[in-house]
Amino acid sequence: MRRNRSTKIVATLGPATATPERIRAIFMAGADVFRLNFSHGTHEDHQRSVAILRALEAESGRPIAILADLQGPKIRVGTFAQDRVSLKKGARYRFDLDKEPGTIKRAPLLHPEIFRAVRVDSVILIDDGKVRLRVTKHGADTIDAEVEVGGDISNRKGVNIPDVILPLSPLTTKDRRDLAVALDLEVDWVALSFVQRAEDIAELRKLTGDRAAIVAKIEKPAAIEHLDDILALTDGLMVARGDLGVELPPEDVPPLQKMMLRKARHEGKPAIVATQMLDSMAHSPTPTRAEVSDVATAVYDGADAVMLSGETASGEYPVEAVTIMDRILARVERDPAYREIVDASRHEPEPTSADAISAAARQVAHTLSAAAIVTYTTSGSTTLRAARERPDVPVLCLTPKLRTARRMPLVWGVHAVHGDDAHNFADMVQKACRVATREEMAKAGDRLVITAGVPFGTPGATNILRVARA
Repeated sequence: MRRNRSTKIVATLGPATATPERIRAIFMAGADVFRLNFSHGTHEDHQRSVAILRALEAESGRPIAILADLQGPKIRVGTFAQDRVSLKKGARYRFDLDKEPGTIKRAPLLHPEIFRAVRVDSVILIDDGKVRLRVTKHGADTIDAEVEVGGDISNRKGVNIPDVILPLSPLTTKDRRDLAVALDLEVDWVALSFVQRAEDIAELRKLTGDRAAIVAKIEKPAAIEHLDDILALTDGLMVARGDLGVELPPEDVPPLQKMMLRKARHEGKPAIVATQMLDSMAHSPTPTRAEVSDVATAVYDGADAVMLSGETASGEYPVEAVTIMDRILARVERDPAYREIVDASRHEPEPTSADAISAAARQVAHTLSAAAIVTYTTSGSTTLRAARERPDVPVLCLTPKLRTARRMPLVWGVHAVHGDDAHNFADMVQKACRVATREEMAKAGDRLVITAGVPFGTPGATNILRVARA
């Protein structure tokens, strides 16, 4: 079950992939991480999906990562007397806290926090930016605005205010219920929507503890401004290009994607590129050439993983979408230019023993044409350091903690195996050689580069490097 590529695939489950047969099919086609979108489906639906995935994990002998994606707060206009209104450019329009249905002159916006945070000249976007207004005046319970881009507004359309940090917790009452269910199901990663500041990650961390790792979804301009602080607290990053592209000029998103992936790699935090990657495959068995190029760009940019959303959740061709994604990733990674880009973007290691050994392991593996780098880890930190170096050989993660093994399928280049920890140096070498051979990562006589921490089982103590022959 070893993949022939380093970049991973996140596949979203939904009605199109609700059966054991479909889930197994997309797993065999190349899905490494399975996303449960808590914006849709019931708790019973997600419980069934987890049961199927854990049965598949036992059958395949390969750890499977499950990511629970929390919905986050959704800001929406209220309803309208005629279900919709059509706003003309230059018109004056008011938002207020009155629950009465909206008209051509006003609309209910039942989010008091917006009225406290908005400023004159703030932009209000409705329906993914299709309608754009600029605030001219505001009070405790009214916002007056001028229409800059006209169009129709219908009931319950989404609202974005890109240049304002809203005093909203990213965790709604629904999210807290969903999180409790997700943690009871022992998911491996939790993705937090509507992240604006590092404090949002800290709030979630208080609830998750070490029961799940956290992915910060970067979909707000405020998160870009606080990215370094967010990265310091989160375990992973998601470049949520759809929402980000609503609140920012679309031409800003590609360079921001590159910047975020670069920073995440520097911090050793896995990063996912998401949204509309093979969108046309929801209704077509083949992607557009532009979509193929977009996926390839994410790989060249250094993403740990790329994500399929509606393509696998509700599309007509979920298996085909994973299959073509797998082919694109493998093809890009065979391009000599890919290795040149990866090597050119490598950061200097931090002045610690663990970082120095991880950097040395990459260099030794390259110089000796080793078959793999084998990392012994409890917390996963040794493996994350090895992956950050982007070696030109696979990283075999050996860990005694099933929770750690299940988090690793999101990380670039890592093949995780759950088993007993090493007891001494001789045992360390024997286990590494035996597992690498069994997992078809090495054959007899191949060199392996092994990193570990002594005393064995001590988290974060990478301090030895050993070269062995399988």
